[in-house]
Amino acid sequence: MRPQLSDEVATALRERIMSGELRPGARIRLEEVAAQLGVSITPVREALLTLRGEDMVELQPRKGYVVAPLAKQDIADLFQLQGDIAGELAARVAERITDAQLSELTVANAALLRAARARKVDEIERLEYEFHRTINRLADARKLSWFLHTATRYTPARFYAADQAWRASMRQDHELLLGAFEQRSPAAARTIMTGHFTDGAALLIKHLDDLAIWT
Repeated sequence: MRPQLSDEVATALRERIMSGELRPGARIRLEEVAAQLGVSITPVREALLTLRGEDMVELQPRKGYVVAPLAKQDIADLFQLQGDIAGELAARVAERITDAQLSELTVANAALLRAARARKVDEIERLEYEFHRTINRLADARKLSWFLHTATRYTPARFYAADQAWRASMRQDHELLLGAFEQRSPAAARTIMTGHFTDGAALLIKHLDDLAIWT
């Protein structure tokens, strides 16, 4: 089912904020966003209300909506939370994964690697999401998976998919993770998956450092 337009707008704005395209304190003009995304003002206004509830934007007198402050620790905290939850789900998968399920993940990863070699950013973004969603489904932990889905809304997926260093680390992490699943090693799966997210935090923080986003 297609997400509501306001959800799509909120996703686009989160990506721009978390990747540093929209800096803390930057004014968000509804008309400009609507024109850029090809939508009316209404879904933009609804998206900004959602983001205000998430402390991503603030409503200021005489300015309207501006990007909320963002600290390095915020990035580290978000990704540590994601890594902790994803690590637990991966550990559970390692305990119960069948040979057929491991083959399913291996095939999915092969498709992702082909997209990465071809530098097809849209495909990388979609297939990386599907790879991790399959792992979460195999963990059979609906509530924990929901919490992870909520936390990963703040991951700028397109930024990662377009980054060569991330694509290289993704290939290595996925190979190690599939090896941990094959060995039925929960401890290894947890460590690898948690590192996949915390390494992502370090890459994003460096990118935002280079943009001097904190100043």
